[in-house]
Amino acid sequence: MAEAVDRLAADLQDIGAVQFGEFRLKSGLMSPIYIDLRLLPSYPRRLRDVAAGLAGVAAGLSFERIAGIPYAGLPIGVALSLEMDRPLIYPRKEVKEYGTRRSVEGVFAPGETALVVDDLISTGGAKLEAIEPLLAAGLRVSDVLVVIDREQGGKEQLAARGYKLHPLFTLSQMLGALRRGDRITDEQARRVRDYIQSQ
Repeated sequence: MAEAVDRLAADLQDIGAVQFGEFRLKSGLMSPIYIDLRLLPSYPRRLRDVAAGLAGVAAGLSFERIAGIPYAGLPIGVALSLEMDRPLIYPRKEVKEYGTRRSVEGVFAPGETALVVDDLISTGGAKLEAIEPLLAAGLRVSDVLVVIDREQGGKEQLAARGYKLHPLFTLSQMLGALRRGDRITDEQARRVRDYIQSQ
């Protein structure tokens, strides 16, 4: 597992999906790291590798449908669906005012269990929002699968609502992998760890 994490962390840095510096986040806060997994679909081999890793994590879970969260989690969910040969559905960010006006797209039956899939998790708020329409449509949710856990309270937030988080790896594990490969300095790793702990 450590070798796979090391390779995948290096690949994500190589495609620019993991960058170090000073970045202003949506919240307005400054961060010493920026993770943009929306780049993955532009690198099919890397996307396949991520899907294979996630499939290994998901193999021990019980579910009938994969629920990819738009937007970043949707292509990852599609790749995982193809990797595991499991059907995909997705909760809409905005419900259309025409057509079927569905809040969940795809084929499913009430009572089925959906595995929620996204790119990463910070506080967990976005995951809880995405789960709401799934539950309203009669689906069950027990587990949330992400590529990276930023370790900013999301795991605990989900657990408080009865959901279990399954990351491919944590931000700390990724930092360790990049440090082992001499891809970042001790100072860069320390700054990100200090940032995580300050949140």
